[in-house]
Amino acid sequence: MADKLMIVMLNTDPKNPAELGAPFFQASVAAAMELDVEIVFSGGAAELAVKGVAEKLYVKQGSPKTVYDFIKDAYEAGVKFKICSPALDLWGNDLISEIKETVGGAYVIGQAIDDDVVTLTY
Repeated sequence: MADKLMIVMLNTDPKNPAELGAPFFQASVAAAMELDVEIVFSGGAAELAVKGVAEKLYVKQGSPKTVYDFIKDAYEAGVKFKICSPALDLWGNDLISEIKETVGGAYVIGQAIDDDVVTLTY
């Protein structure tokens, strides 16, 4: 059984907030199951890593919990957050404090083909 989960947020559209809760919730659950969990932001979904963006989004209309609250919950559960370097060209460097590392395509591919890592994409 794999002992690591990598979630790549690439295709999830911040303009459709209903899509945004599941990846963070599932990451939190996996961390509670004592897996090594990381979320890598890339492409359009990496806009969520920019300060102020996720704080204005709600998965469900009328909910008091923002997408950023989901991110913070996952971080507090032990999920590590990373961003792909090309995303910085798209969205800049003003990132949420939970982002601790910048990685490249080789890192993502290397993890994705590792037998000890399960990869989910959103």
